[in-house]
Amino acid sequence: MVAKQSNLAIVHFAAQAIALLALPIAHAGAGDVISPAPTSERQRAIVHLVRQDCGACHGMTLQGGLGPPLTPEALAEKPTESLVATICQGRAGTPMPPFAPFLSEDEARWIVERLKQGFPSE
Repeated sequence: MVAKQSNLAIVHFAAQAIALLALPIAHAGAGDVISPAPTSERQRAIVHLVRQDCGACHGMTLQGGLGPPLTPEALAEKPTESLVATICQGRAGTPMPPFAPFLSEDEARWIVERLKQGFPSE
C-alpha cells in the first residue's frame, strides 16, 4: 500500500513538472522562438542602448525619425526573425548599422519581443 501511494506521488509530481515546463510553450504562438531572457542587469543596459542608440535615428520615444517608428503598431505585422536579422546585421544601403558586435541574437530577439509589446522606459 505504501509503495502504491509512493508511485502515485511520483506520477503526480512528474505530471506537475511536465505542466510547468510546457507553460511557456503553451503561451508561445506558432513559429515563435523561445529565447532565454537576459539578466535584469543586462535588460537595463539593453533598454538604455535601445533608448539612446536606436532612439538617435528612430526617435527618442521610438515614434520614428530618420528611421521608421518602433512602436507595437508599426511592428505588428513584421516577422520577428526578420527584425532580429535587421538588428544583428543592419541594412545594407541604409544608415542602419549591425548591432551583432554588441548584442547576441537572443538579446536582439528579446528587444523585438519588447518592442512589439511596447518598449519599457529607462
